[in-house]
Amino acid sequence: MKHKLLTFLKALVILIIVNLVANFLYTRFDLTEDGRYTLSKPAVNSVASFESPVIVDVLLEGNLPPEFIKLKNEVRQILEEFASENNNIKYSFVDPLEGVEQIDGTIVELQSLGLTPTRVTVNDNSKISQEIIFPWAMVNYNNTTIKVPLLKNKQGETTEERVNNSVQHLEYAFADAFTKSAIKEKKRIAVIKGNGELDDIYLADFLTTIRDYYNIGAITLDSVQSSPQKTLDQLNGYDLALIAKPTEVFTDGEKYVLDQFIMHGGKSVWLIDQVNMEIDSLFNENGTALALPRNLNLKDFFFQYGVRLNPDLINDMYFTQIVLATGEGNASQYEPVPWLYNPMVRSGDDHPINNNLEAIRFQFSGSIDTLSNAYSKTVLLQSSPLSKTDNAPRQISLDMINQPPQKELFNNGNQPMAVLIEGDFNSAFRNRVKPVKLSKDLEKGPANKMLVISDGDVIKNQVRNGRPLELGYDKWTSNYYGNKEFLVNAINYMLDDNGLINIRNKKVSIPFLDSNKIAAEKTKWQLLNIVLPVVLTLIFGLGFNYWRKRKYGM
Repeated sequence: MKHKLLTFLKALVILIIVNLVANFLYTRFDLTEDGRYTLSKPAVNSVASFESPVIVDVLLEGNLPPEFIKLKNEVRQILEEFASENNNIKYSFVDPLEGVEQIDGTIVELQSLGLTPTRVTVNDNSKISQEIIFPWAMVNYNNTTIKVPLLKNKQGETTEERVNNSVQHLEYAFADAFTKSAIKEKKRIAVIKGNGELDDIYLADFLTTIRDYYNIGAITLDSVQSSPQKTLDQLNGYDLALIAKPTEVFTDGEKYVLDQFIMHGGKSVWLIDQVNMEIDSLFNENGTALALPRNLNLKDFFFQYGVRLNPDLINDMYFTQIVLATGEGNASQYEPVPWLYNPMVRSGDDHPINNNLEAIRFQFSGSIDTLSNAYSKTVLLQSSPLSKTDNAPRQISLDMINQPPQKELFNNGNQPMAVLIEGDFNSAFRNRVKPVKLSKDLEKGPANKMLVISDGDVIKNQVRNGRPLELGYDKWTSNYYGNKEFLVNAINYMLDDNGLINIRNKKVSIPFLDSNKIAAEKTKWQLLNIVLPVVLTLIFGLGFNYWRKRKYGM
């Protein structure tokens, strides 16, 4: 008895010592092939500064279908990794509709907060039901709440692909939210005005979205004529200039001020319509309009940076729809129809900006030529292989929806539509007479970035009853496109100093069972998993009884 007690005490002491050592030498091992549970350095840095609790509420709880249970488990795992880096990270899973009497009212309230629900079909013991799920998380820190979308949808995706894309996005989504929560000094974005750019209401959703990251102000270039130096000084107080669909000519003085902003390190995003054409122009009694080249006096400016925006329109067999009214009065009906001048552009998943995106909608967009020079140029978006270009001027008619496209003519595809330019930029006015006098003007600038997009409507949100809708949402077809995420990624990439956006390049592969193989081999696996264990148990029991009788029966 004394020996047994001594053995027990030794085991207890060893167990206590092991636990104490484990507390001081705690470590984790990621044995996944793709390093799924190993946080990248920028992700670790995103939670390093938290010195008080960060509460993460994950709205994934309740009666979930299998793919959402998988997503929930992956969310839990990634939050465990963040919590292991900073124990101020606290998280919980909640069902926002549990115990709620007025479910419809709660759903409307959540939607008003920007938490869009997803309807899914749940098959439980041959009982099929429709469930409403809110695949979102809320990161709460110091009276700041950041919404985190957990589900990424793409048109035509299978359930497995949807879950895989969502899981791949989780590390960046949470690291991004933690970074927003902890940010103390925001960088500044100047929205350029004065050349017929989009009105604020059409930029409202995008600007509201990026306010979590940046401070936003407006700079009007009209003042260049009277006080160019003052305008440049104001502009130099910003980190990036956003030029969204200008429709009026830029003077040489305005170009030079923007050029010197770039030479002093300012980033820039240009959304340019090189052809003057709008869908509303076709809604007349003839259903036709003339598409004309638009002269913005920017050709020489972009040429120096290595791109040329062509006065043409891309016609694409991969298109988005427009909606036309048929009938009259109360009998009117709205019918979606194909519109080849509205390309649906799928990203190449080859850059942090365009990785894992829904298709982007363009409208009356043109092509971009990339020219040979010392700068690096990355084509982020391009038309499909089944596309062609129509030069302007050109008569556009709604009758084209009744004419089947001749596929053999769509042989000029893969036209660049969004080009990222990077390098040590030289001034576009180098070795030229300067149009206005500026102090501290530079002929060469530091490493810089510029994004040129051949469509101003990429950033334009629709409006309903005088209120802006979400960018990328089409109120006529109820389809969602990836315009907002693409542009947010682009801004983050251009102004990202710590490499957080590069997390989007991380590839995660989630293994799924082959449904076809399951159906074909269902009987075999049922026998292996149900019948075989029973047979082996019986054989073992009979053999054991036989052995006992042989050994002790004598």
